[in-house]
Amino acid sequence: NAGTEADVYICIYGERGDTGSRQLLRSQKPKKFLKGEVDTFAVEAVHLGHLGKVVIGHNGLGSGNGWFLDKVVIKDPVTNVDYTFLCHRWLDQGQDDGNIARELTVTDASTFPGRQELELKRREAWAAEKWKFQEGNTLQFYNKLTSGFLCLSPDSRVDALGDKKNKYGKVFFMWVYE
Repeated sequence: NAGTEADVYICIYGERGDTGSRQLLRSQKPKKFLKGEVDTFAVEAVHLGHLGKVVIGHNGLGSGNGWFLDKVVIKDPVTNVDYTFLCHRWLDQGQDDGNIARELTVTDASTFPGRQELELKRREAWAAEKWKFQEGNTLQFYNKLTSGFLCLSPDSRVDALGDKKNKYGKVFFMWVYE
């Protein structure tokens, strides 16, 4: 469910202005915004100079309108420069922070290449795992070194023995190796 059937809009900002909000209509593929796919669009505009940010989002309409956007890459046909805008987040009222539009700044490859992508991967991992830390859940960590469990209970108790038969219904095991 990472694709969307909603209408997607983008506004591109550069040092000489912006494009205004434009609907992305004609992909080079017959069906656009599908999970795991790359779509290519032509957006006609005056030359904006060096690009700094984009605002991309959708109208939230249609079934399955939530969308997971990895990144936006804009190729400037005048300068032949590629601008990458990393997102790696949901545009979905029921996921992540509930926003269906994102403001993305250009990734500067000259400073710490991959650092921003690494931070986005870290955020993605936390977004996928944070549900385990919700109220009422018990966590048990296995320590390979001691062959024992460390149990974190909803009532703030820490049990170094990690009794597997506890009164809390949801127990999640996380294998920690050192």
